[in-house]
Amino acid sequence: MRRIILLAAAVLALAACTSQPIYNVERQAIVTGSGRAPTMAEVESAIVRGGSVLGWAMTPVRPGVVSGRLALRTHVAIVDVNYDTKQFSISYKDSTNLDYANGTIHRNYNGWITNLDREIRANLSRL
Repeated sequence: MRRIILLAAAVLALAACTSQPIYNVERQAIVTGSGRAPTMAEVESAIVRGGSVLGWAMTPVRPGVVSGRLALRTHVAIVDVNYDTKQFSISYKDSTNLDYANGTIHRNYNGWITNLDREIRANLSRL
């Protein structure tokens, strides 16, 4: 009986854990629907549109870098999207109220990044 109680407590403790390792998108290949190589301006535009559709404030910083900021209630996530005409990456930059610590973050963040990646790729495929 004691083992069952300890096992149940351990399962509940794990279920309550909301932090996961940070998910970064690394060197995602750019694939266009036309099969042609896009211009830097087209890639930037696809990244900005992709984030904007999902509620991210996407700000071009310089050629090859777009900063993204998502604010939901009291939670804020900030990423850098680095790109060229062949690939892009999404990297964690900063956050507020997402329990960031030692490379882990609230699990919702990883879902937001997965959705951002998917939407950017969808926009690129329309080129």
